[in-house]
Amino acid sequence: MKVMKPQRDVGIVGYGAYVPRYRLPGAHISRMWDGEHASAALPIKEKSVPGLDEDVATMSLEAARNALKRADVDPTNIRAVWVGSESHPYAVKPTSTIVAEAIGAIPHTLAADWQFACKAGTEAMQAALGFVGSGMAEYALAIGMDTAQGRPRDALEYTAGAGGAAFLVGPASQSVAVLEGSTSYVTDTADFWRRQHEHYPAHAGRFTGEPGYFKHVLAAGAEIMAAMGRKPADYQHVVFHQPNTKFPLKAGRELGFKREQMAAGLLVNEIGNTYAGAAMLGLTAVLDIAKPGDRVLMVSFGSGAGSDAFDLRITDGLGARQKRALRTRDYIGRRREIDYATYARHRDKIRME
Repeated sequence: MKVMKPQRDVGIVGYGAYVPRYRLPGAHISRMWDGEHASAALPIKEKSVPGLDEDVATMSLEAARNALKRADVDPTNIRAVWVGSESHPYAVKPTSTIVAEAIGAIPHTLAADWQFACKAGTEAMQAALGFVGSGMAEYALAIGMDTAQGRPRDALEYTAGAGGAAFLVGPASQSVAVLEGSTSYVTDTADFWRRQHEHYPAHAGRFTGEPGYFKHVLAAGAEIMAAMGRKPADYQHVVFHQPNTKFPLKAGRELGFKREQMAAGLLVNEIGNTYAGAAMLGLTAVLDIAKPGDRVLMVSFGSGAGSDAFDLRITDGLGARQKRALRTRDYIGRRREIDYATYARHRDKIRME
């Protein structure tokens, strides 16, 4: 059976987002490298940039605190804190222990960092759903967060944004969104990578689209719908991984979804591709406006390559918790525009060695 279901009903008990306030317009990047020949056809309008005192640990903590506000759960009852990212602040030292200590979940909890490029966060989410669903834990926290990097003048520099989301997984009876089923689809596809000691990731552009993103997203999306016996019209909202504005819209069309079903969770044009947090952040924006009975499909993508797909049903418990913490659109709205020089300083792009 391709669909995965836990032994007991589980779901999302609390959710939280975080997006840094700084924004770098794509036009600034274009002018920096192309000058008077700057193109008007930019991949996104602008992207979020972390502050000098922000990294994956600090941003994960903000999202985790928002999730706990909505869940109203004692942190000492959390039995796992898992952080998925491709830009952890330490090569050897977990981000997860920093977050676990800061929220008060220590010492009787699992803590680990997850990697799988842009689906590191949903990989942690799959594990959390299984961990709680097996009965080994009452609650588990899954986070997807990135301060994604892009080499100067590379195409990724336009889209590599920062931000992410946290989901506290727990019993279905306490959930704002109950898991109906999930699936994963992976292959060894070398479309994007970063070797140890390399400061910026590399990508094989010709593999990014069809053999990378579309093969995995479309397969996982079609697989979960077939396994659950559903069609596109059964979902009020659908969220895809968002490396740019074109890919998720094309994937949605090919699977039979309408643009309005994707509208609430499509954030890339305003904050860029938040990598491990992209699909999860889109889901938080959906949860901010969803209504009881709504059905949501989320499909992530991570280079290397793979996709996770989740079928979720919104419960009556969501409405009362939506306003307990800042909404995703609140974070996106509190923007401060910066220029390329400030961005280069924030992201340590001026290197002297």
